Amino acid sequence: MSSRSLGSPMYFFLSYLSFVEICYASTTAPRLISDLLAERKTISLWGCMTQFSFIHLFGGTEAFLLTLMAYDRYVAICKPLSYTTIMNRQACAFLVGAAWVGGSVHSLVDSLLVFHLPFCGPNVIGHYFCDVLPLLKLACSDTFLVGLLIVANGGTLSVISFVALLASHVVILLHLRTRSSEGRCKALSTCGSHITVVTLFFGPCVFIYLRPSTTLFADKTVAVFYTVITPPLNPVIYSLRNAEVKKAMERLWVRAVKPEER
Repeated sequence: MSSRSLGSPMYFFLSYLSFVEICYASTTAPRLISDLLAERKTISLWGCMTQFSFIHLFGGTEAFLLTLMAYDRYVAICKPLSYTTIMNRQACAFLVGAAWVGGSVHSLVDSLLVFHLPFCGPNVIGHYFCDVLPLLKLACSDTFLVGLLIVANGGTLSVISFVALLASHVVILLHLRTRSSEGRCKALSTCGSHITVVTLFFGPCVFIYLRPSTTLFADKTVAVFYTVITPPLNPVIYSLRNAEVKKAMERLWVRAVKPEER
């Protein structure tokens, strides 16, 4: 059952964001649960490589999707008369495809940098999943240059996304000064949801990846937060703070409880 009110490009991007979040959590949560129940916790090199690659694929794709959603809000608020023309179905499909390509390139670069390193043992990962810093610590060669390139790769993605997000929201806030109070409240509600999700995503990533390669006690806690807790939480944030989503859910609930009124 679908709702016509949820057919705008924003919900098109949100549906893909939800899909990426599910995939992102699925790369770590099942393995985490199985390791908690197992006495001997082991993973093959190919299994570790696969997990590492998918984590950075879905993480990079999510960063690009969040940036595209900020651009969508900019067009919807600042150019409402041209919104349906600019953000047509073909353009949205192209942008989502570009996000997947960007995430794939980001993942491929990190994977090639890490897995060409020699691992001489003991191959004990001080983490609950295969990530950059734990794997670099296992290499029996100088990893300074590799670590620098990985930080540059992730930093470039983060900086580009952050600058685009910041610029779009600054322009939106400046544009809202000429809107009515009702229009400002509606626009700020949507932008508030997006800013919350962006903060929950980029905050832990900056803490983990854009600092010196030192291990902190809080690393695992922060990693659990952004790989297990945040992914299913983000779509909920959009749903609870969006009036159109809540109205659509209410209509679906009424139809399910009272089918005779359909």
